[in-house]
Amino acid sequence: MAAHGQVSAFNLPNVLTSVRILLVPFFVWALWESGTFGEDSMQARWVAVAIFAVAMYTDKLDGDIARARGLVTNFGKIADPIADKFLTGAAWITMSLLEEIWWWITIVILLREWGITLMRLVMLRSKVMPASRGGKIKTVLQTVGILALLLPLAAFVGTWWLWFGWVIVFAAMLVTLVTGLDYVIKAIRAPREDSAVGN
Repeated sequence: MAAHGQVSAFNLPNVLTSVRILLVPFFVWALWESGTFGEDSMQARWVAVAIFAVAMYTDKLDGDIARARGLVTNFGKIADPIADKFLTGAAWITMSLLEEIWWWITIVILLREWGITLMRLVMLRSKVMPASRGGKIKTVLQTVGILALLLPLAAFVGTWWLWFGWVIVFAAMLVTLVTGLDYVIKAIRAPREDSAVGN
């Protein structure tokens, strides 16, 4: 297995990460079209669901490939969570614009997401802070919550589906805030730990 510093950033996992980012405008277009409530709105909604599901699957796939083939790179450690935030952020904002999700939930989640991302980018000068286990759980909860609200199933199975989606969304928001605090604590402790190692 090659050392991380010797692996080219141009590899399959990073290409998949880039594809995830490129899918964002197509997802937003399909989701917005589904909110026009025209005769094709249901088809557009399912297209949006499919794009979102495929894009989020690439998140698991690129990580699995990178670890299995020794293709983990610093670029991937940073670009992968950024790609996730582009996609989920686009979902939160678009669904809020369509009045399907309260704006305060979107604002709280996005402030944490991009605030922590900015902090991690600033810290690149000294060290790479990879995604934590809690951060991965947060991503899974956000993905399930968004998918639950994206899927137009309430008309077929009843309003309990929407309640399920909202429970997951609130759980995702809680975990998002808790993991954000954890990242901040780790960032504060990092210089002290590096200094201790140096001594």
